[in-house]
Amino acid sequence: MHTLPMTAELWPAVREIYREGFATGNATFETELPDWEKWDSSHYKHCRLIAVKAIAPSTSVTSGNNLTVLGWAALSPVSSRHVYRGVAEVSVYVAAAARGQGVGKALLRALVEESEANGIWTLQAGIFPENAASIALHKSCEFREVGVRRRIGKLGNAWRDVILLERRSPTVGT
Repeated sequence: MHTLPMTAELWPAVREIYREGFATGNATFETELPDWEKWDSSHYKHCRLIAVKAIAPSTSVTSGNNLTVLGWAALSPVSSRHVYRGVAEVSVYVAAAARGQGVGKALLRALVEESEANGIWTLQAGIFPENAASIALHKSCEFREVGVRRRIGKLGNAWRDVILLERRSPTVGT
């Protein structure tokens, strides 16, 4: 497995993994899958990663050919205000067939490293309490639970809580 920058050419595979997350009912408040342009405009241009597995051992991972996308991670700004320029929201999605294999941890660790290289000092994640695997993943990567945002939004007709986790960089913004 390798982590690489996400490109528009791999969006169909990334979007399919996003769709699998939607199907769980415990990954996002979003109810419609975005097209590339909408997704692209709402996320940072840096800090977009995919985890891939080369199908053929001789395949160059950077070629974009013969790759299986196992998961993706990206950052989006939390605010347009200058004071929050170093704070970003984390998204991590792993293909259903690749869950429990360390893909999420590899992506999140690489995303933390990439975020610090780009001046991000705080990462935050809002996770449904039912998504125990995602909460455990974030905590294993030095995120701490800040609190619970009770009935913060509706998914369909049901009010949902969100656990807010954050990770403060020990090197950026100190």
